[in-house]
Amino acid sequence: MPYNPGLTNTAPTVSVVIPMYNAANYLPDCLASVLAQTFTDFEIIAVDDGSPDNCAEIIHACKDVRVHLVRQSNRGLAGARNAGIAHSRGKYIAFIDADDLWHPDKLARHVGHLSANPKLGVSYSASAFINERGHQIGIGQRPKCRHITPSDIFCRNPVGNGSAPVIRRETLGDVQFFRPEHGHSDPMFFDESFRQSEDVECWLRIALSTQWKFAGLPEPLTYYRVNGEGLSANWRKQLAAWERSVECNRMIAPGFIAQTEGLARAFQYRYLARRAIQSRDAASARRLMYKSIQSNLRIISQDFMKTAVTAACTMLLTILTIDLYDSLERKVMEAAA
Repeated sequence: MPYNPGLTNTAPTVSVVIPMYNAANYLPDCLASVLAQTFTDFEIIAVDDGSPDNCAEIIHACKDVRVHLVRQSNRGLAGARNAGIAHSRGKYIAFIDADDLWHPDKLARHVGHLSANPKLGVSYSASAFINERGHQIGIGQRPKCRHITPSDIFCRNPVGNGSAPVIRRETLGDVQFFRPEHGHSDPMFFDESFRQSEDVECWLRIALSTQWKFAGLPEPLTYYRVNGEGLSANWRKQLAAWERSVECNRMIAPGFIAQTEGLARAFQYRYLARRAIQSRDAASARRLMYKSIQSNLRIISQDFMKTAVTAACTMLLTILTIDLYDSLERKVMEAAA
């Protein structure tokens, strides 16, 4: 069904943006988890970002009038989110990637959170990790939720993943920009020149250039699907994208970046080390953990437990067989999550 902004006269409270590219295997469950929300005043803007699979047909088959399809040539995840925002009408914008799921109360909790805090621009939640079959694996992201500073955003990215935040429309409006050289006239909120780290760049831009606050909900209201395939091979691209995001925000707040970059880099290397561990790449994990400690020793005092556990996992992955490591990993990672 094509997007039709005149379908109803009243704008919904929430617009849910689902970028779609090669996600048909997971999309039905993702869509069902949104349609099952206890808060029902929402629209869904499903963006077919030039996907070669049958994502669009899955959306066409959905008979719920709140679901709308936008189709475009491939612009990447940032471009799909931007298109969804451009077609949305809600007071709040929520994002969910097509392979992730939500708790039924997610929208209700975030709408209450934002409504009660008029200075809050970005509300996010903790996340539970799920596997390829959609089963929880016992670990997740439990971010800092209160008194969030730009340094927290830069070093720790408490938002966590792209399916966790619900954002006030005015907040996105305050950081929009235009780049017609990308071949369209839509406003950009996420930088479409990024194919990775576009969300981190956006969150830091909001933190550094606006007065909007960030705060989280401690409940795991997002179910984030993890897949180790290809993670290790991509860590260099992830690092390059992160470094470019730093340069973009350096133009906004050069003093802040200069003061905090070393510690932020230490956290980024540690994050990538954990991704390398997840894909069982011991050599990359060792290299990245060394770079993390080398970048700024304060990471040990600021987050001793997770740093120590990541180092321990790196060592165990180096000396144990994969099968034996797999049998030990869950207990170790639960302590660090």
